[in-house]
Amino acid sequence: MNQAHSQQSESPAHEQMQAIFAQQSAAFAAQPYPDLDTRRSKLFNLKKQIIRYQDVIAAAINTDFSSRSIDESKLLDLLGSVLEAEHAIRHLRKWMRPSKRSTELLFLSNRLRVQYQPKGVVGVVVPWNFPVYLALGPLIAAIAAGNRVMVKLPEITPATNAVMKRMLAEVFTEDEVAIFGEEITDPSLFTTLPFNHIVFTGSPAIGRVVMRAAAENLTPVTLELGGKSPALVSRHYPLADAAMRILHGKATNCGQICVAPDYALVPKEKVNAFVEECKSYFSSMYGNNILENTNYTSIVNDRHLKRLLEILEDAKAKGAEIITCGNYVPDQDGRRMPVHIVLNCTPDMRILKEELFGPVLPVVAYDAIDDAIAYIKTGERPLALYCFTHDANERDHILKQTHSGGVTINDWGWHVVNHDAPFGGIGNSGMGTYHGIEGFRELSHAKTIFTRQRFFPTQLFYPPYGTWIQKLALHFFLKKGDPNLK
Repeated sequence: MNQAHSQQSESPAHEQMQAIFAQQSAAFAAQPYPDLDTRRSKLFNLKKQIIRYQDVIAAAINTDFSSRSIDESKLLDLLGSVLEAEHAIRHLRKWMRPSKRSTELLFLSNRLRVQYQPKGVVGVVVPWNFPVYLALGPLIAAIAAGNRVMVKLPEITPATNAVMKRMLAEVFTEDEVAIFGEEITDPSLFTTLPFNHIVFTGSPAIGRVVMRAAAENLTPVTLELGGKSPALVSRHYPLADAAMRILHGKATNCGQICVAPDYALVPKEKVNAFVEECKSYFSSMYGNNILENTNYTSIVNDRHLKRLLEILEDAKAKGAEIITCGNYVPDQDGRRMPVHIVLNCTPDMRILKEELFGPVLPVVAYDAIDDAIAYIKTGERPLALYCFTHDANERDHILKQTHSGGVTINDWGWHVVNHDAPFGGIGNSGMGTYHGIEGFRELSHAKTIFTRQRFFPTQLFYPPYGTWIQKLALHFFLKKGDPNLK
């Protein structure tokens, strides 16, 4: 352990974090299976708080970003959280009901069921791009499953963190839900606690760090990562419609979304028309001067802006063509960065290697649909895939030939905010899921319970072996082996 890490681990904030973990563990031990009414009451109180605090939260996020669209905050961070809470409240009774299972024929007349038991204390690590929805979504799943929860909010959203702490403290005690923010400057100290489960949303690189820390305690993890989510436009799909929806995905939250379209695959003869449509829709959505448009969000800070500009400079130096949707002068316009469309990209450019996480849209031309599918498959499996086609055979072919965490067909991102279906990644884009019943089960222990019927003679399978009933059972299920095998 280096000196800085050691000093941080001995800080009052870290000591407080450890103390609260101990409190939550003790509280869970005292009440290891909260009933339906208790869980529903907590979810209902949380939902009421989100609605009460909506204006304060949206203003706080705007402060942290220096400019974050109030409407985007309400539509994506807050409405999504309320919908998820409502879904859990409505379905929780069914989720908690033990699941009846069938015994093997050999054990007919006995009972087999699965009971979903709370895991204990769940740790949630939240990214900065949606600091409310990506905190409250896992929190809702954890509460529905009957757990205690500790949430680590990002260091770069202090205004939002303060509001979240205040909002949740009004309805939860610290041994139920505890919030930490910028006072824990080293998130790895949070993930080294022996949680019963960790939900992490962030980059694949940090996801690996979280997994290593969790492995020390054999803590299961749900990782919601990212990757280069493709938007594949079929040759037969209306180009203007595809451009509008992909452009919206790149411009919403200034492209700072883990499921934003990372790049577009477009038939080569339609690339120029696609670019013009994107430029037109950007203008119609946000006007010609985004500096004066409160509907458009800023890049979160200078460090992330610098990274995006370096990616563009690398592409330009290697021969790419960069087209800006509107005027933009970095030194003058600051972090209000419009969508940049990039053509003639080559594999050696950073723009095709890194998750962009900003308003930069590489366009990759293709000849045949199978060429586009092959291109997608050369990369890591993405968190999302967007397929624009009205041809059912073409759609099914794309879905069967590609892997991704989730899919929206003929649009982008909307599969994430439908809470009766799981949300999660695959491979480099994550593991595990939450939302809906899958989230409830992810943060529960599925405990198998076999109940022997009073007079069922399982002792017939005890030693000494070789009895007629044992021979009969073995003959019935195994038949005869191959006598020629040695």
